Amino acid sequence: MNPWPLIRAALARYRWSALAFILLVAAGVALSVALVSQERALRSGSARAADRFDLIVAAPGSRTDSLLSTVFLRPGSSQLLSPAFSAALLNDTRGSFVSPLAFGDSYRGLPVVGVTAALVDHLSGGLAEGRSFTSRTEAVVGSASQLKVGEHFHPAHGVHHNGEAHGGDDDLDAHEVEITVVGRMKPTGSPWDRAVMVPVELVWQTHGLPSGHAPTSTQLGPPFDAAFTPGIPAAVVRTANLAEAYKLRRAYTGRESMAFFPAEALIQLYSVLGDIRQLMSLLAVVTQALVLSSIIASVFILFRLLTPQFVTLRALGAPRRFVFAVAWGFTASLMIAGIVAGLVGGFGLSFGISWWLATATGISLQPQLGWTEVLMAAVLLVVGLVLAVLPAWRLQRLSLAGALKDY
Repeated sequence: MNPWPLIRAALARYRWSALAFILLVAAGVALSVALVSQERALRSGSARAADRFDLIVAAPGSRTDSLLSTVFLRPGSSQLLSPAFSAALLNDTRGSFVSPLAFGDSYRGLPVVGVTAALVDHLSGGLAEGRSFTSRTEAVVGSASQLKVGEHFHPAHGVHHNGEAHGGDDDLDAHEVEITVVGRMKPTGSPWDRAVMVPVELVWQTHGLPSGHAPTSTQLGPPFDAAFTPGIPAAVVRTANLAEAYKLRRAYTGRESMAFFPAEALIQLYSVLGDIRQLMSLLAVVTQALVLSSIIASVFILFRLLTPQFVTLRALGAPRRFVFAVAWGFTASLMIAGIVAGLVGGFGLSFGISWWLATATGISLQPQLGWTEVLMAAVLLVVGLVLAVLPAWRLQRLSLAGALKDY
């Protein structure tokens, strides 16, 4: 005898109860899938964002803080390298180029960063539109910037974070200098896509500092004059190969500065994320345990609804194993539907979280469904199907007289 026609009929008759059961299972699976896939997307996205930064040289302190401010453009306070050390670093010819980073200005929530043209070209791999800056009043914007090539703007003093001003207001603290956008970068998948890059000389000059060159000079980029170079918070060093990068890291690691690979700081950051992931995974396991408990309770309730059908089957002479097959198949169908819906829903939830995080941080996140999530769902399915045996076994073991009495 084929139990599936009866299973389909039961699903159709009690569709709202079955739908509630499916949603309960899907919610537990979706939470776990979204957690694991999002954590993986965050790791890969942050690694891609830092990929083009070979070596960072900054004042001694926290490498994580320096990473967040230089690579991820998060507002922070850091010490400055001494002017003499900064000039020697920026004029070092052992790397392909050295670009200073100058922060402190913004425009409508977009960070304005002082750099050299070499860093702009390196991060973008060639511009998507326009050209690089050739004068101190020109700028190149990131791919996600709302500024268009040819537009003019006045940068404001103060750093903006998530659209809120920290230390400045665009209208009240705007500098007098007017900057023209002359180019747009290609997408980098990093917060630099929302940044505005200007010559570092302009940032120094608008803040009352020496411009790195003689007062009458209009030069951009290296070599910098040691007599007119201010201290910098950090610099990005581009190297030709890994061996050269290690040499420069040793050379600039000491009492006056620290040099590190972004991957080193990311590992420290990942260790914190790993702790959070373990905590969230524990919460997900507890949630799944509660879901499984609810599943068993729901199955018993559903079987109470199906008791009339099972009584009829027994009265018509259906064997116990057929009753067991119908009862277990009914639950198995709901479990499979719930887990598939949970996988799809969790993947969709991960995309929603990724979009929110990308909007907040500027990091391009690309969640993907991995074997970990599939294995997690498979384990839940196996456990659910095994637990479904209990009410099905109890139902098929009832005597007809007992079933009629209960009914």
